Amino acid sequence: MSPPRSTATRVAAPQGGAASLGAAPRGGPSVHPSGTPPWLWLALVVAAALTYLFGLGGAYAPTNGDEMVYIHIARMTAESGHWLPLQSEIIDTRNTKPPLLFWQAIAAGNWGQNWSLFTLRLPSVFYTFATTALLAFFAHRLSGNLRSACIAAVLYLLFFSTFRYGRAYLTSAPETFWLALPMWWVLWLRVRNAAKDADDSKEAEDSSGMDWRIFTLMGVAMGLGSAYKSFALVAPAAAAIWCAWMLSAPRVNWRLVIRSTLGLAWSTALALGIFALWFVLDPDPASVWQEFVLAENAGKMSNTQGYWHAALFGAYPMWTQLLAYPVNAGLLFFTVLGLGWVGLKVAFKRQTYVQLTPAARVLLAWLVVWLVVFTIPSQRSERYLIPAMPAIAIAMALAWDRMAKAWFWITLAILVPTLVMLARVTWVMGELQIATDPQVAMTFIALSIGFAGATAGFFIRSWSKPATLVTVLAVYTSFGVMVHPLGTDIAGYPAAVKNQVKSKRVAVPNGFTGQFERFQFVLPGARITPYDAEGRNTGALKPEMPPAERLDFLLDQFDAVVWLQDSLDQPQPSCLPRCTLLGMRWHVKSRHKAGEVTLQNLWHPNEWLFRREWLVARATP
Repeated sequence: MSPPRSTATRVAAPQGGAASLGAAPRGGPSVHPSGTPPWLWLALVVAAALTYLFGLGGAYAPTNGDEMVYIHIARMTAESGHWLPLQSEIIDTRNTKPPLLFWQAIAAGNWGQNWSLFTLRLPSVFYTFATTALLAFFAHRLSGNLRSACIAAVLYLLFFSTFRYGRAYLTSAPETFWLALPMWWVLWLRVRNAAKDADDSKEAEDSSGMDWRIFTLMGVAMGLGSAYKSFALVAPAAAAIWCAWMLSAPRVNWRLVIRSTLGLAWSTALALGIFALWFVLDPDPASVWQEFVLAENAGKMSNTQGYWHAALFGAYPMWTQLLAYPVNAGLLFFTVLGLGWVGLKVAFKRQTYVQLTPAARVLLAWLVVWLVVFTIPSQRSERYLIPAMPAIAIAMALAWDRMAKAWFWITLAILVPTLVMLARVTWVMGELQIATDPQVAMTFIALSIGFAGATAGFFIRSWSKPATLVTVLAVYTSFGVMVHPLGTDIAGYPAAVKNQVKSKRVAVPNGFTGQFERFQFVLPGARITPYDAEGRNTGALKPEMPPAERLDFLLDQFDAVVWLQDSLDQPQPSCLPRCTLLGMRWHVKSRHKAGEVTLQNLWHPNEWLFRREWLVARATP
């Protein structure tokens, strides 16, 4: 007769469903029983990390439109020579975010002395790598094998929300890191206590692991996270900690409830106090209150349609938030649905909740609380749930073997046409001489790895899951290699032209709020003024004028003008020979109107993706 197993070991056994999320017993195998060499998984993690660094300073790296707005505020504040107040030339954006994000840029860019996209984005990558390392550590502790740790790390890095928002100069990477620290501590306590068999020992460790020093550190972490984005994030962060601690406790009593509630109340107050330092330090606190608290935050809780009408039938209905986690996964959308299906199959069984380990309950509380809290505001977005994506990565890694291969085959079926379209765009770039033959060849090599991964995933059953990860990584890498020629010095304006317009007044196109800021990197030293372009109409510099007349108007007002090609059949700027053509480069259109991209022209990206961008100046008499 075999000896009875402890509770921790029993739940960790691969019984399926909730049990698969349990902690592995100490001394478990370091690699998966399948015998996959650990260096292959480590190589996949390293490849994903290198993809984050490759092309980091490129103008066409996947990002969000807010990035240039934040860079503008950071640059203007740095030029003022003061940390506060924040500065901006864009209406209603000066206090759109707390100052910590902009101070980070000022420090990284050395007050504008080392101002580049790579320098400004690099801290975000460091934050993302730190979060990845933490979730990989806990995936290893929970599973007992290196494979699960690597899977969790790769999944997190391949989630599109991480690749798009955790790599650019945005708030997502730092806020995720700081707001997750308290959850990591709770998870650590539960993982550590899982090795204990005696309930008394667990209760004693619960008391010592969450004392006032810990609550103070949690408050500091939440305060720093809120100082990057918003004080509103303190609510889901504190609620998730409280629920995770209660649900994962060996036994819940009034002493534990009161102690935890008071401790987290102190953490919340401290976090809000750290955020409130903005009002103390800023010379214009009234503007901070009006522009950030009322306009940026309180405005998201109101709606002219009425709360419930907007919640059910508005632009941001509640039901769409249920898909927030799969949407954040991007190309891995269906694999996250596969995780949900694994959980749904056992969700209505009573023994499921009995078998859940304390660590699994922490992860569950993390996911559910963030989802519920951010279903409440009138303006809902999957981006608000990005700080909970590390829990999704860990849960998927732990349930990896229980997820049906069909979800991965569906993903591969979507990835193949994505690779085909990237190949087509690359070919067109070669035809237009945007990319050289070696650059086109490098992109096709990356694409071939993706096609090989998709083929292996379809035809070799045991490879379907890892092949999906390889194929997604190949898509990201191929895109980075494909757009790399657009960011080289050869693709930009010559150095002599840049020197010629330095300190000159240059009008540049602005198709979205703050996008004119990118020309600070294209034409450094020029005095940039934006004009409405690409359908944007805020009244800036007569957007209603016919293109040819408007170009002449702008040339009369400025020393030089950056002008976008009006149509494909336009071989040169309409102002010639009355103006001087200083240089030309390629422009990639990122925002399209309805009807611009159709099934008929999809295969011809030269018709809807690329335009010439000319730098023209008034002709010298």
